[in-house]
Amino acid sequence: MTRSNGRTVRDLRRENRTAVLRRLYFDGPMSRFALGPATGLSSGSISNVVAELVAEGLVEEAGSVDSAGGRPRILLRVAPDSGRMIGVDVGETRVRVELFDLTLTELARAERPLSPSEEGGARYDVGVVVDHIREGIAEVLRAAEVPAERLLGVGIGVPGIVEHTDADGAVVHGQTIGWDAVPLERLLREAVDLPPEVPYRIDNGAKTLGQAEMWFGAGRGARSAVVVLFGSGVGACVTTDPLGPGRALEWGHLKVRVRGRRCRCGALGCLEAYAGAEALLERWREAGGLPPEGADEETALAALVAAAHPGEGAAADPAAVAVLAETAEYLGAGFADLINLFQPERILVGGWAGLLLGTRFLAEVEAHARAYALAYPAARVSIGMGTLGPDAVTVGAAILPLADFFARGGRHEDPPPVEPPPAWTDTVRHRTAH
Repeated sequence: MTRSNGRTVRDLRRENRTAVLRRLYFDGPMSRFALGPATGLSSGSISNVVAELVAEGLVEEAGSVDSAGGRPRILLRVAPDSGRMIGVDVGETRVRVELFDLTLTELARAERPLSPSEEGGARYDVGVVVDHIREGIAEVLRAAEVPAERLLGVGIGVPGIVEHTDADGAVVHGQTIGWDAVPLERLLREAVDLPPEVPYRIDNGAKTLGQAEMWFGAGRGARSAVVVLFGSGVGACVTTDPLGPGRALEWGHLKVRVRGRRCRCGALGCLEAYAGAEALLERWREAGGLPPEGADEETALAALVAAAHPGEGAAADPAAVAVLAETAEYLGAGFADLINLFQPERILVGGWAGLLLGTRFLAEVEAHARAYALAYPAARVSIGMGTLGPDAVTVGAAILPLADFFARGGRHEDPPPVEPPPAWTDTVRHRTAH
């Protein structure tokens, strides 16, 4: 049955289930009585939806609370064991795979290091990445003794632009790592031993970071936010709906200097060519700094910070101080562009390099951002650190299939219904045939 607004009874039932699941997930445990005003549904609708969800094992009782003069009210919550998700972070130094229950409690994890290919530069072999994901998925399922059939999906955060196609699913355009239209979803379907009904959700890593911070971290309660991913490179995600998906921004390739330094993407003057961790370390070397020989990027950046801010009585390395000061100004200018373009309520910084540089560095960035931005939006934005730590991209990746699951009302993915074409198609076909 279709209503006048085009929504079917099935659509309304799914929307009601989604409303209850989301409210219990984010604000539960709650009683049936409290769910009514919280969702805007009638008591009858609440009773029907809750009965369905309890019968399916998606919702369970979680104690009771006293009511005013009546019987205690039973509290309800989303059942943690009713589903499992895998989150994958394809970073530029390693692949991390984590298995979660429905409340985002980690059940198992696996990590595999990544190294540049022998041709030089940050060009990572697609086959190696696919193998790492395949092995990591098998490892976490085996460690937690979870059958693959219980998965709601696999979410994957990747560097670069993700295109969603009918033929190959998610295709990754990762220019800075040498990926040119890589059909990652198809390659994973061919390589990973998972049931065909388990969906893959592949998206930009900054977007998955933004989703995690908005759902569980420093973005909670904000109407709009920009979440910045600061690692080997630089990216961002802008969100205007706290529960909806954000939009990935290739912010690191904003031009901050005409005919400036060459970026990993091949262009000149990108923000990433000055502010990404890889570029930061390169500029320190050029200025006479001495990163630890053979150290990985994370260790080398920690050495740069320590050289600029040594312990009491030690002399700071002037090259490290100068490089960090210049980087803070470039980032501040980049933040000012985000403020002027999107006028967000909050800007949050995450990623391993952002967390390593910390609040002291962020204070310098903020001072420059407010100086470069328009006064009105700058006065209304707060700038701070993300709160979910270095695992936030993986958590956000796992949220991708979870968000889809909630949007379907807690039902597993079904093939779209086959509907008859509109009546006019036969008429047009008949006329064009003559």
